[in-house]
Amino acid sequence: MTTTADAFVNALAAKDEGRLRQVLRDDVDFRGLTPNDTWQGTGHDEVLGVLLGHWFEPQDEIVEVREVDVDTVGDRDRVTYRLGLSCEGEARVTEQHAVFETDAEGRIGWLRIMCSGFRPDAASR
Repeated sequence: MTTTADAFVNALAAKDEGRLRQVLRDDVDFRGLTPNDTWQGTGHDEVLGVLLGHWFEPQDEIVEVREVDVDTVGDRDRVTYRLGLSCEGEARVTEQHAVFETDAEGRIGWLRIMCSGFRPDAASR
């Protein structure tokens, strides 16, 4: 059985807008933190604009999902994931920590993500 966390990570890694829309509620409340900026949005259109328009731009290739760790924090879910990337031919890695709440259908309605940024990938050397 695939959890909401797994579904989110897999859809994000595939940069699959349709699957992300299925995982996120229409009115999802989002906040994000990257090394140089803070992000926010309400609704899956705004969230997808951040995730697929700014964080993982069209030229950024997500090569692999390296790690996924899922747990709960009280009444919220938590997922940490590490992705291997290729950005303009350069090997990169990023790690993100997400805390979220789901509705009765398992869709994310409240989402907070902290991102490491795209870092040089020591594993590819």
